[in-house]
Amino acid sequence: MDEIIIYCDGGCRGNQSDHNVGGWGAILKYGDHVKELRGGMHNTTNNVMELTAAIRALESLKSRQIPVAFYIDSAYVVNGMNSWISGWIKKGWKTAGGKAVKNKELWMRLNDLAQAQEKITFNKVKGHHGVEYNERADQLANLAMDEAEKD
Repeated sequence: MDEIIIYCDGGCRGNQSDHNVGGWGAILKYGDHVKELRGGMHNTTNNVMELTAAIRALESLKSRQIPVAFYIDSAYVVNGMNSWISGWIKKGWKTAGGKAVKNKELWMRLNDLAQAQEKITFNKVKGHHGVEYNERADQLANLAMDEAEKD
């Protein structure tokens, strides 16, 4: 069966500073069709942009029946979706250490969108190692940051 392949990336220039700019990029591939998405914002974090990339990619899908395979260089997103989220939900959105989960609203949105798909996988890919669509997702995130810096 065919699947939708998604590569996404997020980044933030000046992460953790008061005046920063973030961007995200996503590539969606289904057969011979390729779609590119990107966006940027001010006063954000790298993790927020990584989550936003995955969310925006899933929001753009028109079908829930076609299997989806994510390829992401963010261990934060991959580990969150593959390992941590079920525990957070069971613990009322608390970490193993009892602290509130950071970016809870984004995790909830991503989880809802993922649960709506019949089949979805989140796979870790090494960033900046020549993986074509991962490199392009990074380029899109950087383009989005460039555009946001002009605003």
